[in-house]
Amino acid sequence: MKKTILLMAIMILAVSCGEKKDVNKITYEEIKVEAPFNMPVIKIPKFPNRIFNITKYGAVEGGKVKNTEAIAKAIEACSNAGGGIVNVPKGKWLTGSIHLKSNVNLHLEKGAILNFTDNPQDYLPAVQSSWEGMECYNYSPLIYAFECNNIAISGDGKIHAKIDTWREWMERPKEHLEASKRLYNMAAKNIPVEERDMTKGGGNFRPQFIQFNRCNNILIEDISIRNSPFWTMHLLLCKDAVVRNVDVYAHGHNNDGIDPEMTQNLLVENCTFNQGDDAIVIKSGRNQDAWRLNTPSKNIVVRNCEVQDGHQLLAIGSELSGGVSNVYIHDCVFPFRKDKASLINILFIKTNLRRGGYVNNIYVENIKAGKVLGGVFGISTDALYQWRDLVPTYERRLTKISEIHIKNIELDEAKIAININAESEMPPENITLENITVKKILNKAKHIVNAKDIVEKNVKYGIE
Repeated sequence: MKKTILLMAIMILAVSCGEKKDVNKITYEEIKVEAPFNMPVIKIPKFPNRIFNITKYGAVEGGKVKNTEAIAKAIEACSNAGGGIVNVPKGKWLTGSIHLKSNVNLHLEKGAILNFTDNPQDYLPAVQSSWEGMECYNYSPLIYAFECNNIAISGDGKIHAKIDTWREWMERPKEHLEASKRLYNMAAKNIPVEERDMTKGGGNFRPQFIQFNRCNNILIEDISIRNSPFWTMHLLLCKDAVVRNVDVYAHGHNNDGIDPEMTQNLLVENCTFNQGDDAIVIKSGRNQDAWRLNTPSKNIVVRNCEVQDGHQLLAIGSELSGGVSNVYIHDCVFPFRKDKASLINILFIKTNLRRGGYVNNIYVENIKAGKVLGGVFGISTDALYQWRDLVPTYERRLTKISEIHIKNIELDEAKIAININAESEMPPENITLENITVKKILNKAKHIVNAKDIVEKNVKYGIE
């Protein structure tokens, strides 16, 4: 009898100790997302309630003392302890680059502002990154993580980028174009990435604001982002990510809202985008680098977002050489504005004869917009921009585009509702347009060059 009681006591103690230990470990929230394709369950981290306040590591509030080292120490301590929350209290905190580590949630309290400098020296040494779909070493993104698991940026605070220097770099002078050519040629010739240091030689390659590179189990939640040197949120070669309730305002050159690139199993929801470029842009690398990495972007759902200003609501490309598949965007709005129309298209797919790759299984549903400069849907297979004469075509590869489904769209005004310009040898195919209403057409309803198997159901153009 005594042995039985003793054994039960030992078992109870073991269970209670196990429960206590679990409280101090990373656990996961499993998010099931409805989509017209087989969408995997997304696992995002739930962090232990261990708090690492940056003030305990020497951070000084006020916006004058640079707190880069203090924040780095707090992140290091948090990760070494097995994970938890690095807390940024209310106030203004000046910093250079922040590098997250596994099992760390960078949390900004309400009223907290992380002010990032625009001194390029604060973003050195160079880190492994990418520039417009080509891998390289570059100035560190303002918030950066490489090969990390279980990372987050959360809270009701704000991250703010001073962009005076970056704005000068946006002009893309001759030195920048020469550096772009060097990187393009190195990538085409498969020069090792570690030999592609673009911080040397005055190329002025701007860093992304947030870049998570080769990371898994990611959460970006509730924060406000103001300004950005380049792309605002860049998820590169990542898996299992949720971006929700994020408020973005960034109106510099190339200020996309979010750029998932070669990333899989992503949910973007309840976000507000006010951009100087495209709001949501799905990419999968450029040319030889992407063919080498061979990782498509897929299983991406965007829902319940508002685009207050920007170019495309959803853009795919032009860096799409790894392929893009299984994308579902629905129940998003672009509010009617009397003063101007800045949104160009609801969906725009852009590629060129150097890209290769593919785009398929794209679903766009339940979108409302006011005036747009373009229309509902566009495809361009000749989007070369300044690269047309800047660099040679090393290998010609066309992009297979198919299975595009657009449903329940309402626009007040468009220039050309459907605008497709494609190659005759590989025309886009299997496109379904259903329940589309454009009240006013400024130019013409459709301009279609080289496309086949387009099905229209209950489509109304220019009904005013």
